[in-house]
Amino acid sequence: MVELILGGNKSGKSDFGLELLSQTPRPWVMVATGRSRDQAFRAQIQDHRLNRDRKIEIVEVDTELPEVLLDLSVRAGGILVDSLDFWMFSVMHNLDLEPQRQARGADLLEVLEGWRGPRLILVSTEMGLGPLALDGPMRTFVRNLGQLNREIARVSASVYLVVAGLAKKFK
Repeated sequence: MVELILGGNKSGKSDFGLELLSQTPRPWVMVATGRSRDQAFRAQIQDHRLNRDRKIEIVEVDTELPEVLLDLSVRAGGILVDSLDFWMFSVMHNLDLEPQRQARGADLLEVLEGWRGPRLILVSTEMGLGPLALDGPMRTFVRNLGQLNREIARVSASVYLVVAGLAKKFK
């Protein structure tokens, strides 16, 4: 079963994802997509590590999320991906050509559409609730992430929106 959790920055979506993960059989795996690019984000990642259940295996990815999910599908009891926005950032940052970027998104959707593995919980930022970005690269990122979120919502069994720590199920 694929589930999608959307929310704003610091909305509580990751905590809700961990709560859902705790309801799955073990072993638990968290796929971390964020790469620290500044001191503040390094501190945030460290804080997450210190507060996370030590029984959760952490797998870090860059652009290879579809392949990692396929590998984990045969050995995990529950999988939490946190978060798709950082994965999209890596795809846009590391792949030069737009067709390569679109192919990565298509690869992920193909894995999700055929998902027969354990409960898979995907966390992503809902970017469409804020103001329009001023620069072109940020508008492209927002459009790409919004499109990815819509496509994943379509194939997900459940979709949640988390606001101020409160989760609302939409699907």
